Amino acid sequence: MLSTFLSQAQGQINPPDVSYAAIAPILIILGAACIGVLFEAFLAKEARWAAQVGLCVVAILAAGVALILFMNSDAAKGGVAGHTGVLTLANVISIDQPALFLWGTLLALGLLALLLLADRTVDPEGALQTEAFPLFLFALGGMLVFSASNNLLTMFIALEVLSLPLYLMCGLARKRRLISQEAAVKYFLLGAFASAFFLYGTALLYGYAGSVRLSDIANAAVGTDRSDTLLFGGLGLLVVGLLFKAAVGPFHTWTPDVYQGAPTPVTAYMAACTKVAAFGGILRVLTVAFQSTQWEWRGVLWAICIVSMAIGAIFGLTQTDVKRMIAYSSVAHAGFLLVGAIALNTDGLQSTLFYLVAYGFTTIASFGVISLVRRGSVEASDLSEWAGLAKRSPLLAAVFTFLLLALAGIPLTSGFIGKFVVFSAALRDGMAPLVVIALVFSAVAAFFYLRVVVLMYFSEPAEDGPTVTVPGPFTSVAIGLGVFITLLLGLVPGFVLDWAQGGFLS
Repeated sequence: MLSTFLSQAQGQINPPDVSYAAIAPILIILGAACIGVLFEAFLAKEARWAAQVGLCVVAILAAGVALILFMNSDAAKGGVAGHTGVLTLANVISIDQPALFLWGTLLALGLLALLLLADRTVDPEGALQTEAFPLFLFALGGMLVFSASNNLLTMFIALEVLSLPLYLMCGLARKRRLISQEAAVKYFLLGAFASAFFLYGTALLYGYAGSVRLSDIANAAVGTDRSDTLLFGGLGLLVVGLLFKAAVGPFHTWTPDVYQGAPTPVTAYMAACTKVAAFGGILRVLTVAFQSTQWEWRGVLWAICIVSMAIGAIFGLTQTDVKRMIAYSSVAHAGFLLVGAIALNTDGLQSTLFYLVAYGFTTIASFGVISLVRRGSVEASDLSEWAGLAKRSPLLAAVFTFLLLALAGIPLTSGFIGKFVVFSAALRDGMAPLVVIALVFSAVAAFFYLRVVVLMYFSEPAEDGPTVTVPGPFTSVAIGLGVFITLLLGLVPGFVLDWAQGGFLS
């Protein structure tokens, strides 16, 4: 009798099809994170750093190789409904062209952030403990899943997987521990609120559509006579959670304190990779699930764009701490990115993905430079301490100037191309007033970047001013690659723009 029941049950259960080649990057990163936990438990303290760094580098490179192999496979090129990619794991993971692009971006940026995290020559006494490396990999794995999720419940789980390690990493500073732990607590508490908003929005959308799959929500929005209260209430709460993670104003309140208090390599990792993953999720949700209802919610996101750009540009002018200045810069850039995200056309998707790449490499290199200017054993983050830096270290000042000009969107940098393609896509979608406002705030934001340049070149250094630490090989490579790609994308952006073409699978 029992065997009969089991045979009937087995006949009724249809396990989901799994494309292991498609999800190999996720499996490699999360598998390496688990191995990293075992390293922490069983390896001697003296052997952990080399083992953890080696494991992380091998995992990222192996995930990159797996990604390239899948992109060149027949499964990826065949696609579904004329799109590149596959749906797998009961269609909850959509490995389409945008997901492949975002995965490649996250792995590349993650490698640069890892180099900053692993460097022990800039501040040997203040280097992070080795438990940061498994946390780093868990967060990266969560970002990969988040940016490819085709299901709101899967997206929520991925959001927690990427967020919880970051909360811990923010509090791991070995110097200035109080401000670091304060940053971690603030990030955790506000992140918990944002996660609650996201989950409550998911519940409302499930009540509306009877499903948490993005395409089912889209179909219900088009073909049902139910009240739209649950639909737009759920969308509003869902977007709050997404915008919080992307540091879009006015949901940015965690950003300045966390950027300032967290260890600088962790800040660089958050600033670049988290924004890529968050906007990947925003693009997928708005395009796949809510494109048909855009006229009802687009005006609200217009207002959020303007508020984010205004907060970032105006409050950035008042900052005296360089890390807080970059934090408000990220809020302004989040507003610019949202302009492309709400265009909801092929150009808008392509331009936003390009902007994420450009911003990510520039930001990691910027924080690498910030980590080198030091007063004694701590970073000299006060802007007054950067006065006359060009006289102390002309090369470092020139590098930071180039990166600041890229953030400002000056020609011959990736920042200029990023803003140009985003604003062009918005113009083609009929958003000329929003583009004009964005250009105004771009000009305002450029002022506080140029203020730092003037301070470095046209002010006299204090006699007891900060010193510039000679970077180790890891930090040198991270800064060098960031600067090179910032320049390369400013001169020949076509290959990245071509790679960013392609739509979402649902």
